[in-house]
Amino acid sequence: MLSVIGIILISFVFLQGDRISEEIVLKSNNSHDIELNFDGKGIGYYKIFMPEFAGNQVFIQILDKNQNIISEEIVQTKMSVGYFDFEKSGIYTAKITNPSENQINLQVEFGDANSENMIPPGVMILVGGVMIIVSSYMRLKNYKIEQPDENIS
Repeated sequence: MLSVIGIILISFVFLQGDRISEEIVLKSNNSHDIELNFDGKGIGYYKIFMPEFAGNQVFIQILDKNQNIISEEIVQTKMSVGYFDFEKSGIYTAKITNPSENQINLQVEFGDANSENMIPPGVMILVGGVMIIVSSYMRLKNYKIEQPDENIS
């Protein structure tokens, strides 16, 4: 029960984080920027989904407020999720570029994973998991299998 409550709390905390999502049509060799203000220090994420995936690829860069590259990746799958660390408050940018010859439809989500607030629910899940293992061990410790008599006549 403790693990289930922890899982529900983690999903609630994750949904509380700041995020922005957009649907984009990227033409050949074009790029699109998404900006979001991050507070403090933490872990950010981006999710890219290509509903009409046909083997295309996109290039994504995460830039800080000084336009320094924090993270970059080539996405070659229908859906990709990436994480990055941010150290300071400020506006961070996800720059998505289409290097292919074809137009690509994208759904992009960019946000804060709110990882600092996930620690207490994570501990609840850990304690619940340990309790399940201990209770299973206690039940199986005294469990005996009866063997049939060899000579039944």
